[in-house]
Amino acid sequence: MIGERFGTHRVIDPPGALPQAAWRLDNDVRRVFDDEVVIDVETLNIDSASFRQMEERAAKEAGAGGDRPDVEQPALAGLSGTAAGVERLLLSTVGERGKQHNPVTGSGGMLVGRIARIGPAATCAREAGVTVGERVATLVSLTLTPLSIERVRAVHLDTHQIDVEGRAILFASGALARLPAGLDDRVALAALDVAGAAPQVARLTRPGAAVLVLGCGGKSGLLVAAAAKRAGAGVVVGVERSDGAAAPARRLGACTSVVVADAADALAVSRAAVAAAGREFDLAVSCVNVENAEMGAILATRDGGTVYFFSMATSFTRAALGAEGVSRDVAMLIGNGYCPGHAAATLALLDEEPVLREIFGERFGGKGGRRAG
Repeated sequence: MIGERFGTHRVIDPPGALPQAAWRLDNDVRRVFDDEVVIDVETLNIDSASFRQMEERAAKEAGAGGDRPDVEQPALAGLSGTAAGVERLLLSTVGERGKQHNPVTGSGGMLVGRIARIGPAATCAREAGVTVGERVATLVSLTLTPLSIERVRAVHLDTHQIDVEGRAILFASGALARLPAGLDDRVALAALDVAGAAPQVARLTRPGAAVLVLGCGGKSGLLVAAAAKRAGAGVVVGVERSDGAAAPARRLGACTSVVVADAADALAVSRAAVAAAGREFDLAVSCVNVENAEMGAILATRDGGTVYFFSMATSFTRAALGAEGVSRDVAMLIGNGYCPGHAAATLALLDEEPVLREIFGERFGGKGGRRAG
């Protein structure tokens, strides 16, 4: 049987919804449709906003007593505290919804695994040129990916990655990429998780432009800063919450200056950033994983400029009404995780920027980004 290419045949609740908007998906991989790809899942890369929320809730539950009878105990022996709480929340969400779709943040992430089956009508695999047995990264959100988990093998709090044994379904309309040779898998996974950010910022950056990057020390912020500089920005100012968080951006050297400020303090962060640039910004990019950062980016951007929100913590209501309330005439874009060629462009950026690759390698792969040969 050939199902709908967008995956509506897997939607359980509510009927008629697309998979991303659905509350629950059918994640039974014993029944596979002709336009689906089945993937043996190895690692989930949870998006920053979602993982932060799970960490905070897990820490709160642990502080209130992790052995409460109403909280399911971890399946992974030896886990305790925050890691065990994250595992519980992951299994609870996937068990209830048939996908990793954080009910609080509304976000998910993406995955790495090995292709187990390619249906005869699964055009996404044909377009990507991949075959059964190859290891791939999905380039669509876990919020629309049917997922079943048999076992959690490890929770990596430092990288927001979770090793699992399970299976996932990719629809014909989805996208995936073969894992690149020579690059550590975890580094590739981290970069591909935010692959849309850098190429989109590159095409938004005009030569000589002033560019602001909120959250410049995170993975998307580092990629964005490097892309803006390579696109010819005249000034790139980064903002981070602490000197420690700012250190990777300073090491990268793509930012003209890096300001330490609270992105949620709109007046303080906008004043500090504009002072560092010497003018208001043509383009502001928000990569932060905390709420209430919309107005700092808006206030720092000149009339006629552009604010690009590449953050799952962004509120459309706060951004739209906030800009109206301060009479700021700016174009506001919601970051789309997809654009043509985004995976190749992001991996090429890592390859062409040795310091960027080293930072990603140390943070996610632990060995400078290259896989040992």
